[in-house]
Amino acid sequence: MRIGIVSPVVVQHPGVHSPWERAAGVDDLVRVARTADRLGFHHLTCSEHVAVPVDIADTRGGTYWDPLATLSYLAARTHRIRLATQVLVLGYHHPLAIAKRYGTLDVLSGGRLTLGLGVGSLREEFDLLGAPFDDRGARADDALAALRAALSRRLPEYHGSYYEFQNLLVEPHAVQPRVPLWIGGRTLRSLRRAVSHGDGWVPFGLPLPDLTTMLGRVDLPAGFDVVLDTGAPLDPLGARERTVRSLERRREAGATVVGATVAATGVEHYCEQLECLRALGTDLGLDFAPAEPSEQETR
Repeated sequence: MRIGIVSPVVVQHPGVHSPWERAAGVDDLVRVARTADRLGFHHLTCSEHVAVPVDIADTRGGTYWDPLATLSYLAARTHRIRLATQVLVLGYHHPLAIAKRYGTLDVLSGGRLTLGLGVGSLREEFDLLGAPFDDRGARADDALAALRAALSRRLPEYHGSYYEFQNLLVEPHAVQPRVPLWIGGRTLRSLRRAVSHGDGWVPFGLPLPDLTTMLGRVDLPAGFDVVLDTGAPLDPLGARERTVRSLERRREAGATVVGATVAATGVEHYCEQLECLRALGTDLGLDFAPAEPSEQETR
């Protein structure tokens, strides 16, 4: 099992983010990203919302940095950590637009893109963008098939129910032969969609026993990722045993990747928490890229 980081600052969910993030900026985000990169964590995330209604922001949050701009910037400041959209809403984009824009990010990052994708549920935002809402599930299935046909190809071709293209040049395109697609959702249908079209499943808001039951109802292909979040923010320095147990429970539930939210009082404390989380994870036998010397150690 590997550990990635649910990036602070860029998404601020009520009750989950730490107060310091409200006043944090790009320098703080870069420091976290470079620390996670140096320590060998698996990935960083950035989610997508264009505009959230004010009354809904009270529960969903209102701060969402744009994932393409954010991850492109972080790609230039890191060199091996993966960059995961978690998640893009499929209905907001034409599949070829995703293939071109995020294929370019894959080029810029040296093949470090993971595309997290979801069907979406915020009708007001669909309406704002002129995107069809009622058939969004069927459209998402077709978009996923179209994306799989288009990513990493200079001359993609696809003929589906909603999307069709041929004799079109997409350059640049993703450099990974197969860009990992992680499909978000909290239903059995979303899991089956992930198995049919993707390389991993990113559930949210489900108790671990329910997740285990759901996973037992589907034959998962070899190499398929189950990406589970940590629920409450981890506090490796202040609550070591609770952190260890949280990681162990997710491994027991079938996680191959954990997306960790980390509690902190500031960016300095956050990076110290990452150092401790790396040490605890190593003791548990979790997979990390080899740690590298810090900037201070190389001076």
